[in-house]
Order: sequence, then C-alpha cells, then structure tokens
Amino acid sequence: MIKLFVTDIDGTLLPVGSGIVPAKNIEAVQKMTAAGVKVVIATGRMHSAALPIAAQLGVSVPIIAYNGALIKSSAGEVIHAQYMDEANVLELINFFEERGWHLQSYSNDILYVPKRNDLVKFYETMIKVTAVEVGWEGLRERTKGVPKLLTVSDTPDEALLKLNEAKKIFGGRVEITRSAARFTEFMKLGVSKAGAIKILAEKFGVDNEEILAIGDSENDLAMITSVGCGVAMGNAVPAVKTACPRITDTCENYGFAKAVYDYVL
Repeated sequence: MIKLFVTDIDGTLLPVGSGIVPAKNIEAVQKMTAAGVKVVIATGRMHSAALPIAAQLGVSVPIIAYNGALIKSSAGEVIHAQYMDEANVLELINFFEERGWHLQSYSNDILYVPKRNDLVKFYETMIKVTAVEVGWEGLRERTKGVPKLLTVSDTPDEALLKLNEAKKIFGGRVEITRSAARFTEFMKLGVSKAGAIKILAEKFGVDNEEILAIGDSENDLAMITSVGCGVAMGNAVPAVKTACPRITDTCENYGFAKAVYDYVL
C-alpha cells in the first residue's frame, strides 16, 4: 500500500513549459490525499517556481526543490537544506566564464545571471520566473547559501558536452545531473531527490516499500530506482525507462493520473 507519493513537475505532473496542471491530474492528487496518501513535489526548480504549481493542486504538499537541496513544508517551514561549498561555487563560476558558457546561480530563492541573453529568456519562459542580472562579478559575490548552479545550452548535445567537461574537473566534488535536455545542474555532493525522499519518509514514519516516485528525466532516476514503487513516464528519457519496470503513459496523455489509479487507488 502506497502512503507517500512523490512526483516530478515538468514532463510528469504537467507538460514542459505549460505551467498549468491538467484537471485530471489535480483530481487524481485530491483523491489520493482524501485516501490518506501524502503527496510531495520533487523538482529541480527553485522553491518559488514550484509554489504556483503546488497551489493548483488545492491540497497541502511539501516541496523538494533544487533536486533535493531544499525541503520546505507547504506552510514554508524549512525541513532540510544543503548548500554548495563556496569554494566549489566560485571555481564553477570561473570555469564557465573562462569558456564563455552561460551559468546561473540561486541564492535566497532568487535567480541570478551574469547577463540576460536568449538562454535566460528561454529559461524564464519555461519555468515562469524572472532572473536578476548581476554580471560575473555579481555571481562571485553571491557564493553563500547556493543550493545549485545551472547552465542552459543551445542544444542537448552542448548540454552533454558541458556535463562531461565539468565532470573531468568537478566529478567527485559536486553532484552533476541533467533535469532536461538542455539543462545541466550542479549541487552539493550527495544531494538528490532520492536523499530528500528518505528524509521525508523518516519524518512521516513511512517505509520505503510504501513510497511511489514518478518522473521522466535523468535527475529523477535515483529517486525512481530507490523507492519501493518507481514509475517512469511514457515520455521519460531512455535511461529512466530502461531502469524502471513500471512505465505509464506520456505526460500529454495523462500518464500521471493513470499511474495514480494503477498503483495507488
């Protein structure tokens, strides 16, 4: 019996870039909570960018933000926070500036960018947030309390190139993942959605076998494979589908709601 249901946002709970949770998915969430199941959002997004999505559900849901670096209750209470080492943040900023690659930082739930460009505009439109331009020096002045850094690329191949180049220098020192085809993300070593779920499970007194996690991207892989019931979206990346025995329908075909009825209700 599932007691804790953890869902990714983009490409899972709602179509990428839409910002609107489909009515069928909202109904499924409300039926779960009415049945006593705890529902949690786990996203790579900043907390403030996940809040409008959580509000649409009409029920209280804790939010795992920044790929697991921050957990807040629906009332805004900080349950857990893990920030990057300042030296690593500074080194990553320098690494990206030297190569002429875009990098953005987060601090106090504000998105900072060195320069407003098309990549920033793409991110703002997709996530429905507004960036603050501070220059590279401004990023270097804000290395404290950083849950993650993120680079947006022009193509998925470029995102993979950045990931591989960064791993050569920062592998084993910071957590590196992709949350979308064009997004490469950096967190404190050991930070993941899976780790955050474990913290919440202990808080709620839920066994691992009683947890379902659903997602579609590389940053969802660890959480899906670490819980008792992992579900991959029909639109999930190949690595996630390969690792998961349960695959629901696509996001556009309400695979989220289907998974709720198939595995929970």
